[in-house]
Amino acid sequence: MLSIAALLTVYVVLGAGPADSKLSVDAGKVVNRVSPLMYGSCIEDVNHEIYGGLYAQMIFGESFEEPPKPSRIVGWSSYGGHWKGHDRELSALADSGAKLLLDRPVLTDASVSCEVRLADAKGGNAGLILRVSEPKLGADAWVGYEVSISASGQHVILGRHERNFRRLAEVPAKIEAGRWHRLKVELKGSMIRVFLDDAEKPVIAFEDPAPIKSGLAGVRTWNSDASFRNFVIDGSEGKVEAAFKHDPRDSWVQNLSGMWDPVVKGLQLPGRLRLTWDDSMPFHSAHSQRIEGSAGMVGIANRGLNRWGLTVREGHTYAGHLYLRQEGHPKGVLVMLQAANPKGDGSQTYAVQNLGSIGADWARYDFSLTSTATDESARFVILVDGPGKVWVDQVYLAGTGDDLFKDLPFRANIAEGLKKEGLTALRYGGSMVNAPGYRWKTMIGDRDKRPMYRGTWYPYSTNGFGIEEFIQFCKAAGFEPIVAINIEETPQDAADLVDYLNGPVTTEWGKRRAANGHPEPYGLKYIEIGNEETTNAHYIDRFKLLYGAMRPRDPKVDTIIGAWWEYKNPISRRIVEELGDKAALWDLHVGGDNPREGAKVDEMIARMRRLVQEWSPGTKLKACILEENGGHHDLARALGHAGILNAAQRHGDFILIDCPANCLQPWKQNDNDWDQGQLFFTSGQVWGMPPYYAQQMAAAAHLPLRLEAKVQSPGDDLDMTATRDEAGNLLVLKVVNAGDKPHRSEIEIKGFGGVNPRAEVVQLTGASLTDRNLPEEPEKIRPSHSTFDQAAERFSYEFPARSYTILRLKRG
Repeated sequence: MLSIAALLTVYVVLGAGPADSKLSVDAGKVVNRVSPLMYGSCIEDVNHEIYGGLYAQMIFGESFEEPPKPSRIVGWSSYGGHWKGHDRELSALADSGAKLLLDRPVLTDASVSCEVRLADAKGGNAGLILRVSEPKLGADAWVGYEVSISASGQHVILGRHERNFRRLAEVPAKIEAGRWHRLKVELKGSMIRVFLDDAEKPVIAFEDPAPIKSGLAGVRTWNSDASFRNFVIDGSEGKVEAAFKHDPRDSWVQNLSGMWDPVVKGLQLPGRLRLTWDDSMPFHSAHSQRIEGSAGMVGIANRGLNRWGLTVREGHTYAGHLYLRQEGHPKGVLVMLQAANPKGDGSQTYAVQNLGSIGADWARYDFSLTSTATDESARFVILVDGPGKVWVDQVYLAGTGDDLFKDLPFRANIAEGLKKEGLTALRYGGSMVNAPGYRWKTMIGDRDKRPMYRGTWYPYSTNGFGIEEFIQFCKAAGFEPIVAINIEETPQDAADLVDYLNGPVTTEWGKRRAANGHPEPYGLKYIEIGNEETTNAHYIDRFKLLYGAMRPRDPKVDTIIGAWWEYKNPISRRIVEELGDKAALWDLHVGGDNPREGAKVDEMIARMRRLVQEWSPGTKLKACILEENGGHHDLARALGHAGILNAAQRHGDFILIDCPANCLQPWKQNDNDWDQGQLFFTSGQVWGMPPYYAQQMAAAAHLPLRLEAKVQSPGDDLDMTATRDEAGNLLVLKVVNAGDKPHRSEIEIKGFGGVNPRAEVVQLTGASLTDRNLPEEPEKIRPSHSTFDQAAERFSYEFPARSYTILRLKRG
């Protein structure tokens, strides 16, 4: 225990006016320890954090499994999805919220009807969307009403979207897969009446107290293959019977995998190029791409994720490979890096390699391209020279040398950005792991031969980056890896996973790991069983089975409960009672957008902690936060994260890990409206958002011992934690001002033995809670560093409005 020095009556005046707040810290009273794993993040392939992001693969759509893009439907605008029209009938592949909107008329009061057919009784829902405005790509990226039917849920739903989803009404209904159901919606002012099939009375009659007044009409699917026909609007502009006719000018796209573009060198398309999305004999998964030309050079091009262009730099070498077979003896196949100008004709070539003679059977062809120029919107081109047919599959392209992180297949600039953030832990999990096809044994071995699967976030997911690559990245970067697995893995497969990652080469799966290039065990410490699972008896049963299989293989592995924490659900008590002696941690998911989020999370943690001990006295079960979730990446989210970190550290002997979501986000790519990335990127640029810098500040100021501290401020605007080092020489105050006014605070330090007059200040603030960093202004909101020379045992400091401030004090 530190001796308590005499309290000095020295006051430091910074600014004018009296103090309105009081902060006090007793450096002699340690309340709890703070885990160094508090500074984590959560990454999964949502919004393409991995493919197009951390994974160095520059090609998007490398396996040609994306179906050809349908041609545009005349008079309609699509926002995601694959739509195919047949005059009065339309079909759509399952998608997480794809929308198709009729360009006119704008609805106010009207009647809208359409017949809807769902293909699968186990799928999601589909139906009408009405009075739609502000549509963008993304499940909830729009404003308007939704009226959908569900065969799996056996109901009709009326919902309201305002860049989110709110269920207004739901009624049971007999919905059959494979049968046409007629939906009719009458809109009149604030009243919405929904009719199903031939019923004369509405199944839903809802009056919206704050109605959405106008907008377009269309259709939507949510995770269901669906068909629509006889779409009719009867409103102020008369009766509109919509058709679904494709634009004939786009006919060529019907035969080219959707992430690629056609290329004819020097001449126009007609008559020169034939393309076939071929399922007859692919090298990988279900399809390859056939290219056939009559004369000259014809081929295909890829511009990466979002078609935003590939970044190539002068003098840098880009290496890759692809699989080819041929028929008809074309002169050769060339691969190129080219400019992708607005016309897309590749008039400037930066690098080219002729792959030489191509055989009749599938074979791998390697190449190396050194760019003669710098271009952030280039494209990769495959050209077939002369008449003949060439099939191409499984294309890989990546940088080399300094473009890679420690010679591993990860983008160096993104990896270094994460290291600079100060991350100490990284979780690979989230809804991604809930997909039925997410199984670890499909993620090992030759990356070119790993099967694709229908992912939660992307229906054509490939496994070039999986659990093993994630752990390799974490080990190289110095992060503690946390891996989540699907709860439906078999017990045997779960046991084999532990052997593969941690077992010696004398085990069957340890031997396979060595054969795959990694003789030494990875030493994984944390495995989470599931993600946001329904809190029910099935989860308890699955956890016991998987835990029982994994535990004998390596007792040092800590398992994490991945079910929702629902304290009012009796099953939560059963989980504590039955799994508390098995699991090390329970994953608590919280919000994150509100600058005052820390107070809510503090209350949640305190209740969870109390109930866990009440339900199972003496249990060693603790908790972690592996997802802080929200929809923003602005200053408000940064302050929310800082407040949650403060709350977690106040419970540092119960909360051992904190990981906000999401770690990464590509610029202008948002599939689900979770617009909450910390580190943003394009193909060539990487920059931090305000939450990134809040995390960086907290990690850099980590000290292991939390101290007794008290805060008084108007409106409870200020939130603080205080920590010190083991020797008692350093003291850190982490203060969030969630208010819109500055607060001049009297700060009192006890038991520190004399404060050095020079203190360090790191501060994050901005003019508005919505402030964020753009590619053209990537450091608009970032921490400022300063010092002041008037610190003492009692001093005053003014905390700016909307700010996160860290004061670092030294003793003596």
